[in-house]
Amino acid sequence: MLRCASIYTCEADDHDVALAEIKTQLQSKITLLKNSVGIIMCHSEFIATGVLKHICENLPFDLAGVTTSSQAVNDEVGELMLTIFVVTSNDVRFKTGATEALGDDVDGQIKAAYDKAAVDESVLPELILAFPPFGLHAGDTYVRAWGKIVPKKPVFGTHAIDDTVSFSECETIFNGVNDKAAMSFVLCYGDINPRFLVATFSENNAVSSKANVTKAKGNCVYEINNDIALKYFEEKGFVESVKFTPFMIDLLKREDYDGIPVIRGHAAFTDNGAAIFYGDVDEGSTFTLLKTDADDIVAATVQKVRQINDLPDVNGALLFPCVVRRVAFLGINKPLLELQSARDVINPEIPFMMGYAGGEICPTSVRDGAAANRFHNHSLVILVI
Repeated sequence: MLRCASIYTCEADDHDVALAEIKTQLQSKITLLKNSVGIIMCHSEFIATGVLKHICENLPFDLAGVTTSSQAVNDEVGELMLTIFVVTSNDVRFKTGATEALGDDVDGQIKAAYDKAAVDESVLPELILAFPPFGLHAGDTYVRAWGKIVPKKPVFGTHAIDDTVSFSECETIFNGVNDKAAMSFVLCYGDINPRFLVATFSENNAVSSKANVTKAKGNCVYEINNDIALKYFEEKGFVESVKFTPFMIDLLKREDYDGIPVIRGHAAFTDNGAAIFYGDVDEGSTFTLLKTDADDIVAATVQKVRQINDLPDVNGALLFPCVVRRVAFLGINKPLLELQSARDVINPEIPFMMGYAGGEICPTSVRDGAAANRFHNHSLVILVI
């Protein structure tokens, strides 16, 4: 048996009032069973005032998560919020941990933290919830690292984000300790039955013909159509807006490609005119520039949320949409539209937490017990348990 509840506070200044609100909701919404854990998301203001630390230190279970820009739970949608998605069970066990500052040895740091937190070497978790820092490494780096430690097991999560233009205040969270360079995580053992949904874009959103990635390594694209990458974007007139432009990457050459479009977000240009992306782009692949449209995003989100309602044995859901999707709603002065639309559609009996992400991690399929874990940009990823 597994039970969930979403609890929250909008009180970012008074420590005792915030804690009282959290404890009152916890007591009224859920009875804690033998094993419990909390997934936490909050505006960075809760770190600055010390409210985050105070709450974490006074709850009877571990918490892991990230900062975010705006959130939704069953009872509230807003920006200045701290939310906790509580999961409790007599059968499923939860182990939590956090890495040291990741630095250059991502594999080693994650493996060391996993070894410290794991039940034992002979038992693998059935689900990993991962919360990496923003901007230190391409998102695929973390997916590959977890794949080496827990091969074929599903990994789901979000990178930290905030509401600043430069993303300067985003941090990961582990038991009240916040960090700009560490990853926190939750290991779930037992019959948890995770299901996954992903909303991306379709080719109907294309605003360019396909271009060829002729020289690339990792998340760095050096040449497009046999010329310097920057030149391509200058010719298309996308240099100023490219950070908010989704890229649909053709990954048909990958063995694990399962038909779900791969979307990439642009991070920066180098001095030599190479294009840096938040996730890997394969040399030899093709890509198409896409447009973002508020109506299309809401429609895709609503469609996926309705799928949650139709699934059997749903105890709760986590939803992480990319923060760049929010830009489309800022353009029409409705920054909370996607969050509000999801809350309006989801079955009110299903506890959920939704918060904007700085890069999303979610399997695109789980077949024969093997998860095709993938890093996403500009997408909505959903975990149903």
